[in-house]
Amino acid sequence: MARMDRVAILGVPMDLGAGRRGVDMGPSALRYARLLEGLEALGLEVEDLGDIRVPLAETLRRRAGGMAYLEEIRQAALDLKERLQALPEGVFPIVLGGDHSLSMGSVAGVARGRVGVLWVDAHADFNTPETSPSGNIHGMPLAALAGLGHPRLVEVFRTVDPKDIVLIGVRSVDPGEARLLREGGVRVYTMHEVDRMGIARIAEEALAHLEGLPLHVSLDADVLDPTLAPGVGTPVPGGLSYREAHLLMEILAESGRVRSLDLVEVNPVLDERNRTAEMMVGLALSLLGKRIL
Repeated sequence: MARMDRVAILGVPMDLGAGRRGVDMGPSALRYARLLEGLEALGLEVEDLGDIRVPLAETLRRRAGGMAYLEEIRQAALDLKERLQALPEGVFPIVLGGDHSLSMGSVAGVARGRVGVLWVDAHADFNTPETSPSGNIHGMPLAALAGLGHPRLVEVFRTVDPKDIVLIGVRSVDPGEARLLREGGVRVYTMHEVDRMGIARIAEEALAHLEGLPLHVSLDADVLDPTLAPGVGTPVPGGLSYREAHLLMEILAESGRVRSLDLVEVNPVLDERNRTAEMMVGLALSLLGKRIL
């Protein structure tokens, strides 16, 4: 598959699926970290399409008993799905978050038939309303994409065969979602495997497992070690190092198969001088072809 030279950026300033406020400012932080300028320096043609309209939590009534803001999240993700489906063939979309629930819309929107999903995250995001301890929807998008979870989400976002999903960097999994991952046959590389095998071997195995499929990369800032990326709502110690993360992106770039990207869960309220957004922009540039030499 050839490299794509046209990039479309679309923001989703949403924090309705998360337990802490602030990730709605993630798209602005990523733009401020010079994402557009970095992409243009790689010789790419870049168009910023602005942001999906998402209501502020303060203007909404919170649904009791978990699944807060279900309809508002569904609508924002559906709007994203439709915007991405309308993009011309050959455009590489980068979706800026925002909490990870938006990825229901991004994966469903970029899929043109069968697609492989690389979910690079400290968390599995494979909960359902029945397994989730918190009821926060940003812990459920991958399950919904695989056809599990609340009917209002599954009916519009079910897109991916669980066997076409690879999780990388996981180190926080709830018991119920661990069972669902095993039952679905999802390929999971936890930080234990990263430590034992090395990220290069994992990247190569993931590409082989998803052989022949166009790839969507969903990159959650909390996959990085919190010492590198403090601006996340759910930090988990022991994440990917700077070089591990960049090497993963570089190997995926060399495959020529990545067709779309999410950059999610950047929370400027919790960050230090926009360090997390700058890290995420650097990783996006590595995925889009930036090299040391």
